[in-house]
Amino acid sequence: MWAVALRTLRDPEEAADALQEAFISAFRAASSFRAESQVTTWLHRIVVNACLDRVRRRQARPTVPLPETGPSEPVTPGDAMSDRETSLVVRGALAELSEEQRVPILLVDVEGYSVAETAQMLGIAEGTVKSRCARGRAKLAKVLGHLRNPGADANVPGDATDPRDGRPRRHWEGT
Repeated sequence: MWAVALRTLRDPEEAADALQEAFISAFRAASSFRAESQVTTWLHRIVVNACLDRVRRRQARPTVPLPETGPSEPVTPGDAMSDRETSLVVRGALAELSEEQRVPILLVDVEGYSVAETAQMLGIAEGTVKSRCARGRAKLAKVLGHLRNPGADANVPGDATDPRDGRPRRHWEGT
């Protein structure tokens, strides 16, 4: 549940607060649990709701984050730095997604929940989870394509142009 909160909010302090609120809500609502689903699914839904509530409140009162590093921070080795940069790029790409697409992708692709479990946690249809994940993955593929193939000009089919006439090349037209 901590991982869901952290990946949804992308801020450890916000995630900790949301998780605390979620557990208080779960404690208060424990008598209303109907056992129609697993307890973990019920708890994850409460955590996701608490996170979404915090996101809505944050949007109403935006803040400016403090820098993560200061002048006395130690220098990290090259490989660790590269991993950190990649992590920041992926987080940035996830941040560009709408909340509707980011949350299902995090639950299905990162946390490993099934589409059915995710649909139940979010209170939406399974088809909606699938379509939101598909649209979000397509956006991520365009933004993050350079990570998979750094030397290529066109990372996603359909992004390249035909050298003969400058029109966008379709995936079936080849190279």
